[in-house]
Amino acid sequence: MDHPPDEKAVQTVNKKFVGGAVLAVATMLTLASCGSGSGTGTQGGGETKAAEGGQVTLKMVAADYGDGPGAANSGESFWKSVVDEFQKANPNIKVDVQVINWNDIDKQVATMVQNGQPPDILQTGDYSGFVKDGLLHKVEEIVSPNVQQDLLTKFADFGKVDGTSYGLPFVSSARALFYNKELFEKAGITEPPKTWDELKAAAEKLKASGVSQPFGLPLGQEEAQGESFLWMLGNGGGYKDASGKWAINSAQNVETFQYIKGLVDAGLTTPNPGTKDRKTVWEDFAAGKVGMANGGPMSIPIFDKGAVKDKYGVVAIPGKTGPLDTTLGVMDWIMAFNKNNHGEEIKKFFDFFYTGPAAEKIVDLYKLLPVTNGGIQKLSGDEKLKPFLDALPNASFYPFQDPKWSDVNTQIKQTIGGAVSGDPAAVLGELQKVAEAG
Repeated sequence: MDHPPDEKAVQTVNKKFVGGAVLAVATMLTLASCGSGSGTGTQGGGETKAAEGGQVTLKMVAADYGDGPGAANSGESFWKSVVDEFQKANPNIKVDVQVINWNDIDKQVATMVQNGQPPDILQTGDYSGFVKDGLLHKVEEIVSPNVQQDLLTKFADFGKVDGTSYGLPFVSSARALFYNKELFEKAGITEPPKTWDELKAAAEKLKASGVSQPFGLPLGQEEAQGESFLWMLGNGGGYKDASGKWAINSAQNVETFQYIKGLVDAGLTTPNPGTKDRKTVWEDFAAGKVGMANGGPMSIPIFDKGAVKDKYGVVAIPGKTGPLDTTLGVMDWIMAFNKNNHGEEIKKFFDFFYTGPAAEKIVDLYKLLPVTNGGIQKLSGDEKLKPFLDALPNASFYPFQDPKWSDVNTQIKQTIGGAVSGDPAAVLGELQKVAEAG
């Protein structure tokens, strides 16, 4: 995917579902062993319960994290494996899953809701648009207390509206520093950098040894807001201060971009970083052209298919005075609609998902990260994932709950590259104005 799904969580928050959207013709992927499952259990508002001996069919809509229908990693294949196992343990509950690509899922679900036919379960990038209309179950109604308590607190807290949880974190992602061990060895660098001074020194050695891009720096429109945020965190900055006020042009952030500008001016980064997207930088890293680059777990399959397979390491991102103990955290959501009164059956499905092997399958298949402490513990022995997992419980987030974030995010993508080719203070000052406008 050009835009990994974790980013969709940021892009879709606070999105208002547009009325009158035309529902594209979509084939319901039937994962239940009994066929479409459109009969028993869902009649009469879903009042028949599996516990009473009747069969209940849960309708689920999910976003596709894979490469589309027919691909080995397709969402259809993933959910079929999950549902097959669930139905063996719960023969009175059938789950019909419709997988929709990220570009269309919001529009199609909006039409379902408008027509009074919401699914029982929805997995996508945002839940908040449904809360104000009272359409969702509370989290406490659809997962057991032990599952709710196992969720990463910082992530689960973003599932709350006015103190009540409606959205369940589904998967997460984070960022860390990837470095090319082979290029480091040739340049005489004995260990990955932990501070900005060490990063610069390593970049200078890489350049002297003939590496064209010592540090891969994507500040183009694809995810400039993410790369910028990671650097800000390294100097105690961010988009907002501790009190919640916009602080894009803070002294810490200006200093941060002055440092980055110094790297750019010295030829230690990707040329013209304001025009480069992370996909391009990651492909260059995979080809062995880049010494260091920030990336996420979803970078790993790209690198493992390239020339750097088995030749790279992953560590915490260097900060000004030491490695970050936080990271950029992003997540997607799963939720349950209350129309059909299937809370009891949904709870069984969710408990199965979060406590069984299903959540681990997502990590293996898509290189996304768990959202539970238990999930992190199970993966703690994975050397490549460990830097992400260590930072995940203390993750930092975009201010996506602020209604101004959409405007600010768009403007950052368009202009922040100018902070490393021109005057950092001026560029950040203009972004601050956008945040404070109106």
